[in-house]
Amino acid sequence: MKVFLILILGVSTFGCGESSDARFDNGYSDGYAVGYNSTCEIRATMIAGDWEDTEYSAGYASGRTDGATACKRDRR
Repeated sequence: MKVFLILILGVSTFGCGESSDARFDNGYSDGYAVGYNSTCEIRATMIAGDWEDTEYSAGYASGRTDGATACKRDRR
């Protein structure tokens, strides 16, 4: 019975880490918000800032550029 419970717990927690796509998406969302808000001078933005994660950092850079572009487009 104990072996069965341990096996179930092991299987249920397998794969609980975030995928690289999710980390990129989190970084993109943070970067987009910062790019938009800072370019439009709206407000300071709280972000995760997980700079050691390469996927997060790449997403952040891409999102910040897109957010700034969106602000400039919306100002017209």
